[in-house]
Amino acid sequence: MNDEKNKKNSVSDCLRIVVKVGSNVLTRPDGKPNVTNMSALVDQIAALRSLGHELILVSSGAVACGRGVLKPSKQLDAVAQRQLFSSIGQIRLINLYNSLFAEYGYVVGQVLTQKENFSSRTSYLNQRACMQTMLENGVIPIVNENDTASLTELMFTDNDELSGLIAAMMDADILVILSNVDGIYDGNPADPDSRLIPVVRPGEDVSSNVVSSKSGFGRGGMGTKCGIAGKLSEEGVSVCIARGDRPGVLVDVIMNPESIPHTLFE
Repeated sequence: MNDEKNKKNSVSDCLRIVVKVGSNVLTRPDGKPNVTNMSALVDQIAALRSLGHELILVSSGAVACGRGVLKPSKQLDAVAQRQLFSSIGQIRLINLYNSLFAEYGYVVGQVLTQKENFSSRTSYLNQRACMQTMLENGVIPIVNENDTASLTELMFTDNDELSGLIAAMMDADILVILSNVDGIYDGNPADPDSRLIPVVRPGEDVSSNVVSSKSGFGRGGMGTKCGIAGKLSEEGVSVCIARGDRPGVLVDVIMNPESIPHTLFE
């Protein structure tokens, strides 16, 4: 795989793609699934699959989906809320993905993981072997944190961290993070004078440009994305950050990146 990476001249040459999509893209403000955005995402993954790319989807949204279904009978602490809402929402999320991918004839497989699976060599190798077998058999892995079994101190920072670990573990060629902004700006994205940074080269530090904030439903923010992207680029994995609700964004950042605003960590 490393030899293949050295031969690649552009993002469109990527063979194995990890796509991370955040809760703000997948859910509506009321917490219900954003079926329009999910359907568009599935359309694009199917299009890339038809071109010969392998794809792994790291999907947030379970907790947000669950929150829109049920109001707890009593006040719950943060951990109990995540466990309850994720147990309800993950079913809804994976069932919707299953139905959407089935329209294209693709089979999906659910992968729920925890942080300790990456610290034990045996668990790490088992997890990698399982996902490799899924890919070899044409199954699209859909990965999320197992929030029902996770405690606060043992949780991933967010699914950006998880997607970075998955991309490194599976020797991906590129990680595409679909967020609610176009990428990394040289100032506050809300400031009209701020400009998008299109390319970040290996070793280049853009952390000073990142505004400290996070999405409405997510746990992380652009700072986490920037940190994960920097680490992966040092390991030879490109990272692209783009806005997930742009029409055709995933296909464009892979096949026609000049046509769409984004930030690429080389």
